[in-house]
Amino acid sequence: MYRAPSTTALLCFEASARLGSFTAAADELHLTQGAVSRQIQALESRLDVRLFLRRCEALALTDAGRYYLEEIAPLLQRLERATTHVITFKGLGGNLALSAGASIGSYWLIPRLPAFTRAHSEITLSLHTHVGPADFKASAIDASLEFGEGHRAGMSCDFVAPLDLAPYAAPSWVAANGPAVTEHTPRNGLLHHHTLPDAWEQWFRFSELPGQPGRDGPRFQIMSMALNAAAAGLGAALLPAFMAQDMLAAGKLVRLSPRSLRHAKGYYLVYPEESANRPALQTFKRWLLDTAQAES
Repeated sequence: MYRAPSTTALLCFEASARLGSFTAAADELHLTQGAVSRQIQALESRLDVRLFLRRCEALALTDAGRYYLEEIAPLLQRLERATTHVITFKGLGGNLALSAGASIGSYWLIPRLPAFTRAHSEITLSLHTHVGPADFKASAIDASLEFGEGHRAGMSCDFVAPLDLAPYAAPSWVAANGPAVTEHTPRNGLLHHHTLPDAWEQWFRFSELPGQPGRDGPRFQIMSMALNAAAAGLGAALLPAFMAQDMLAAGKLVRLSPRSLRHAKGYYLVYPEESANRPALQTFKRWLLDTAQAES
C-alpha cells in the first residue's frame, strides 16, 4: 500500500517552496490561498514534520522541507512529462531528454544524430551536457550517455563503447620535440585533463617507458580543451580517435603512436531502472547500441 500523499498536496508544496509564498502558489495552481495552506498543513500532519518556517516576509524551508523538495521535485517533473507524452503521443514516440558528457556528446553523438532523427521523426530529442555522472534528481533527464565504470545504484547501465586513447600533438610541437612520446619528452609538454588524471601514467606503463610522466604539464577540465590545446601546439594529449580525427585529417594534429590504450572505464547509457520500458528510450537505446556496434 502506498504511503505517498496526494498529488495536489505535493504540487502545493513544490509551488510554495519554489515561489516562497502560499499566495503565489495559489495563483499558479488556480486555487485559493486558504486551499493551498490547508494542503500544506495536511501534508505536514501526514509526515509528522514541519516543512516550512512561516515568516512575515516569506516562507522558508526547514531542513526536512529542503530534503523533501529535492526528492519529490524530479518525480513531479517526470509525472508531468509522462502525462504530456501520453496525451500527445498515446504512448508512442514523444520527447526524450538526454544528457551527454561534453566530449562524447559533441564529437561522437551529435555527428551521428541526423541518422536517428531521420529514422525516428516521432521522437523529439532534448540534449543537455554535464561533467561527471549525471544527477537525475537535480535534472529533468531520461537518460545519460556518460563515462564511467558501468555501475550506479538504482540505474541501468548499458555499455556503448570503450575509450581507446592515443597521443596526438600539433606538427609544430612534433618538429620541436620529436614524432613520439619518449622518456626524453619534456614533462611540461604532456597535457592532462581531469576526466583521466592518471592517463599519462597508464600510457607510460602501457608503452614500457622508463620514469614517470609527472604532473608538470597544463591541466584541463575536459578532453575537448586538451584537444584544442594540443592543436594549438601547447603539448601532446591523450585522446580518443573520434575526437582527434577531424583535426588529424586537416593536418592540425599528428598521431604519435600507432598503438591505442584501452581505458578500464568506458561509455555507458545510464537511466533509472523504472524508465527502462519507456518507448522513446527503448528506441533510442536500440539505435545507439546498434550504431556503436557497427563501428566497433
